[in-house]
Amino acid sequence: MPHGDHHHGDHETDRAAALREAEEGCLRRGAQLTPLRRRVLEMVLEADQPVGAYALLDRLRAERPGAAPPTVYRALDFLMAQGLIHRIERLNAFIPCTGTAHGHDHDHPHQFLICRNCGRTEELSDDSVAAAVAAAARAAGFSPARATVEVEGTCGDCAAA
Repeated sequence: MPHGDHHHGDHETDRAAALREAEEGCLRRGAQLTPLRRRVLEMVLEADQPVGAYALLDRLRAERPGAAPPTVYRALDFLMAQGLIHRIERLNAFIPCTGTAHGHDHDHPHQFLICRNCGRTEELSDDSVAAAVAAAARAAGFSPARATVEVEGTCGDCAAA
């Protein structure tokens, strides 16, 4: 979603709703969103762009001095397994999953548009892109299990500036 579309208060409402949905989803799946996992998710939701594990660790250490890298990585692994966040390979960073807000399950196909200029990353979930990638893979004799497409370029805001 474009940066300029929400007021500050709306972001807090969105985050609160996303955290509530995350907790309810975990409960339905029999998984536990512990206070630490919840806090890591909250920090990913608070970031305006993809955030790396070490940046998360630095923020966490300000609140929990004993926090260590494995603590953060385990929380991130859990959040990815629950479909609450995605890892952007190109940036080695994490973003919230927006697909669940559109009614997708956590295994929906996803594509990411990454702005080289401002770093903004937008998640798409276009079934036709996923189908084209799967068809091309099968034509090459490959049996695809899952695919993530990351497209680098320039976002609309940066192009207009």
